Amino acid sequence: MLKHVFGPVPSRRLGISLGVDLVPRKICSFDCVYCECGATTKLTAERKEYVPVEQVKQEIASFLNSNPPPEYVTLSGSGEPTLNIGFGEVIRFISSGWPEVPVAVLTNGSLLCSPDVRKDLMQADLVLPSLDAGSQEVFERINVPVPGMDIEEYTQGLVDFRAEFPGEIWLETLILPGYNDSDEELDLMKAAFQRISPDRIQINTLDRPGRIPGLKAASMEELERIKNYWNLSAAEIIAPAQTRKEVPSYSSNIEETILGTVRRRPCTVQDLSAVLGLHVNEVNKYLAVMEEQGAIKQLHQKRGVFYTVSR
Repeated sequence: MLKHVFGPVPSRRLGISLGVDLVPRKICSFDCVYCECGATTKLTAERKEYVPVEQVKQEIASFLNSNPPPEYVTLSGSGEPTLNIGFGEVIRFISSGWPEVPVAVLTNGSLLCSPDVRKDLMQADLVLPSLDAGSQEVFERINVPVPGMDIEEYTQGLVDFRAEFPGEIWLETLILPGYNDSDEELDLMKAAFQRISPDRIQINTLDRPGRIPGLKAASMEELERIKNYWNLSAAEIIAPAQTRKEVPSYSSNIEETILGTVRRRPCTVQDLSAVLGLHVNEVNKYLAVMEEQGAIKQLHQKRGVFYTVSR
């Protein structure tokens, strides 16, 4: 079983995407309140080889040499991939060995203020950073960064990266009612977007349960209002979770196994990950579709969010 490579995952943004996990679960520079992977276990901005790069490369080669090529190989996973000091080597390995397979990097963007990180990203085809706030107060409240991280330095890192990077930048912004949807905050975010000038501004909202209870997703009407309020040509609302089922890699067998399992007893996403032998991120893609269809529902208990069949 591959330890650091997962999928292919049916992705709303990238189609059939092979995931690469470069840090252990939830080692991150943020502890975002909305994170579908749960609370950060180690909040850090220290870069080092968190998982062996040579082992990662071997797993990537094993998959790509014996399977149809995915639409993307995506450095993502359950933590911040740019924390691994060898992520640039992984990108170069894929680009040189399988030039027909584009490389995407899903990052919170917190380390783009580092010239070394920006340099390592240069051979990627697509980088998908995020920006969910325009003020320091909201930045700290929604993203909960490592102590001392400044919103202006964070934004400037994105601006500098845009000036240097020849590939595509799709900037995601996650709207969370009560956090970053005031006109004042939206104005600050728009100003930041205009400075960064990404190829796309992808407006999203809560898709899976976050790490704290009581969070609510923005409605489609609210997302449309914000898109119109910003009036930026690059802005788009990301398609809803149900469209994942149209992706060829979506497996009805996995969906049936999940249903059979939660019918017997409620399970957390971590429970289902262990049962299925799938990465937590991959399991979450299926749960999003099944919940949207009304096949399953959430139960909030002391140990976290459990899933069971809808009655």
